[in-house]
Amino acid sequence: MLRRLTPARVGLGRVGCGLPTAAMLDFQLAHANARDAVATRLDAEALAAGLGWPSMILNSAAPDQDTYLRRPDLGRRLAQGAGALVRGDCDLAIVIADGLSATAAQKHAVPVVQALVADLGGWSIAPAAIVRRGRVAIGDEIGERLGVRAVVVLIGERPGLSAADSLGAYVTWAPRVGRLDSERNCVSNIRSDGLPPEAAARKIAWLLGESRRLGFTGVDLKNRETPALGEVSLDRLPARNP
Repeated sequence: MLRRLTPARVGLGRVGCGLPTAAMLDFQLAHANARDAVATRLDAEALAAGLGWPSMILNSAAPDQDTYLRRPDLGRRLAQGAGALVRGDCDLAIVIADGLSATAAQKHAVPVVQALVADLGGWSIAPAAIVRRGRVAIGDEIGERLGVRAVVVLIGERPGLSAADSLGAYVTWAPRVGRLDSERNCVSNIRSDGLPPEAAARKIAWLLGESRRLGFTGVDLKNRETPALGEVSLDRLPARNP
């Protein structure tokens, strides 16, 4: 019963004191996919071509992938000489970064951005910033330098053994260097077997609307959005005790 309700590794059976061959091979494949997601390089040019929206390609201060993994602080700041950022009068900046799963950014960022742009009537949006070797907080510097009111960072989440392609979205009002993680809101598990891109875009748009109304994001901004009919699959829910 549980195995129909969750992709977690439960009820796998056993052979002696070990796992069945199929379960062991599935575990090894999931582990390899997770390692590949971390090591894969973001194809920023392909992302820019697929967006259908003006964009710019930037690099973080981490010069290579090994340094990026060892020095998270460098992934939070732009490389010196990132002169493509020009302060304007836009409301919103959208940042796409590889994070710890370039696979997730490559697969899901484009449909999320396209759906989000369609949902955001009344917002002026800056050209998208595609960042190689970026962390969540790099959106603070980008948003501050662009002079926007809010920033959305779409970033590959840390891969697990159930999902190596999960995308996260972080919404920050009044971005500036030094913002705390408690001052953001997150929409996570964006992927084909999790939260679909279109549903994720609606949640992000709702958070942006509330942040503009209230003037802040973070722990004090509660997601009270009512899910659209069909977003919750009742046949995936466990039966209640009578």
